Order: sequence, then structure tokens, then C-alpha cells
Amino acid sequence: MSFEFRAIYWREMLKYFRYKSMLITSMVQPVMWLAFFGLAMSDSFDKLTSLVPNEPGVPVVAYISYMGAGIIAMDVLFSSLFGGTTLMFDKKFSLLRETLASPVPRSHIILGIGLSAVTKALFQTFIIIGFGRLVGMEFFKGYTLIETLIAIVGITLLVAIFTLGFLFLSGSIAITVENPEGMQSILTLVSMPIFFVSTALYPIDGFPTFLKVLSMFNPMTLLAGGIRYFALGTNFSVMGNHYIYTTADIVVAFLGLILFALVMLSAAMWRFNKVDI
Repeated sequence: MSFEFRAIYWREMLKYFRYKSMLITSMVQPVMWLAFFGLAMSDSFDKLTSLVPNEPGVPVVAYISYMGAGIIAMDVLFSSLFGGTTLMFDKKFSLLRETLASPVPRSHIILGIGLSAVTKALFQTFIIIGFGRLVGMEFFKGYTLIETLIAIVGITLLVAIFTLGFLFLSGSIAITVENPEGMQSILTLVSMPIFFVSTALYPIDGFPTFLKVLSMFNPMTLLAGGIRYFALGTNFSVMGNHYIYTTADIVVAFLGLILFALVMLSAAMWRFNKVDI
């Protein structure tokens, strides 16, 4: 890692830890989702599906455990999308001009910001996993220490690749848009279909066919499915639905997220090299 890359990374991390409101909000928001939305929805769904027969011999997972993976995916999605706004504010207040005038390669700027977003996303992910254990989220149930460590590494890699992809997307938008209001509108427009047309909070069995197809190619579906593969196992039942994950499924999830991140990196670098401050 070059000095320029580290400089951009540490600048973003110092901003994150010095702005107490940002730090506290990033810690409290995922906890609130689990504490309020998660527990309420889990109780409701578990009661509604308590009479639905499950296949004999298949482990039954509570809805809060199923939804925990979706909460992680949702939190990472929003934090990475809005992480790119730092470029817009740097451009607005002429800080980006100073950075571009320095010897720092342009690729190091976007990659440094991307690495800081990954660090923040992982920080929030482990807060969700830790707090989720306190409220009944049964991640890594029955795992040995080695299996748990492997699962944590797998989740870490998935979250990191997903975060980079959406940070690069956000950065390319931020460098183009001129005002915060426009940026917020675009990010809201982008995030809503990604979030709702995914398996973050519910199965897609009841989706119309065209939404099922869209969901299959949705990076958020790949992330949520990958987290469940590592955290809940390869064979379980939830809300009457039987889930079987194979090695091929997790390979597809990794390859899909890597492809998405590379495409977004190419778009961000192309847009960043065109910018003229």
C-alpha cells in the first residue's frame, strides 16, 4: 500500500472517529433495526408460520436469524452508497482541487476512500452480529471454533467486495452531481429497488417472475445469500421455506460481487479521470 493511498484512507477514518455524531449514529442505527424492527417482525412471522409444516430432519431457523443477514446487507448498502458523498463535498468546498493538484494518483483517491468505507462497513457488521446474539440471532449455531473463524472470514470478504462495488458507484455519481439534494435523490432512487427486490428481508418465492429474475442478479441478494451460507449453514428451514446452499452458490455469489465491483471501479475511474475541477 503506497503512502498516498494510506493518506486518503487515514483522512477518512479520522473524520469518522472525530465526528462523534457520525460514529454514534453508525453504531446505534443497526442496533435499532434489530432491536425494534427485527424483534417485532420476527415475533409476527414466527407466529404466522408456526403452523406451517417443516420437512423432517431439517433445522428450523427463527426469522430474526434469517433477517439478520438482510440487516447486515441493508446497513452495508446504505453506508457504502452514502460513503461516496465525501467526494461531492470535497468538490463543493474545493478540497478535491487541492488533492488533484497534489502528486496523489487519482486511482489512489477513490481506492483510499473505498478502503475506509470497507473498514466502516465491517465495524458495523460485527456490531450487528454481536448485538444480534443478545436478542436471539443464532449465527454460527453448532459451529466449531475453526468453522466459526472460516465463516467470519467469508462474511468479511463478501461485505468488503459488496461495499467497494457500491462505494465506487456512489463515487462516480458524487463526482458528477453538483448539489447534495440531487445526490440524495439519486441514491434514494437507486437504493430502493436494490433493497426491496432482494432476499434481504423475505424469500422471493412469491415474487412475480420478472422480479425473481431481477433478484437473482441483484448484488444484495448475492450478499444476503452468502452471509446465510456462512452464518446459518447449508441446509435449513425458515417460515416454511427450505433452503439448501451449495458450494456452487457461494462461488456464484463471490464471482457476481467481484464482477459488480470491477465494473463499478471501471466506471468510477473513467468518470474520475474525466473530472476537471
